[in-house]
Amino acid sequence: MVELTATQKEIQKQCKAISELLVAKNQAYGNSFADPIRIFSKQSAEEQLLVRIDDKLNRMQKGSNFGTEDTILDLVGYLILLRVLRAQQRGA
Repeated sequence: MVELTATQKEIQKQCKAISELLVAKNQAYGNSFADPIRIFSKQSAEEQLLVRIDDKLNRMQKGSNFGTEDTILDLVGYLILLRVLRAQQRGA
């Protein structure tokens, strides 16, 4: 077995933290990213995720970061959820 470098270990650590956060949020809120309730927005689940991603990118561009919100972590999370949604739509 090849020993991982410090950078490779940190990559694993960060990926695990994001995975744990997304699973915890999914347990708390259900599949709202994949099956939104569509009270106001009638857009598809994918389009709604893309809007959230745009919002995060806008905040990053403007330098807005509110309180303890980790905009980068949220952005990474939304991108992963987009991949999950697309995989589910393909039946993967």
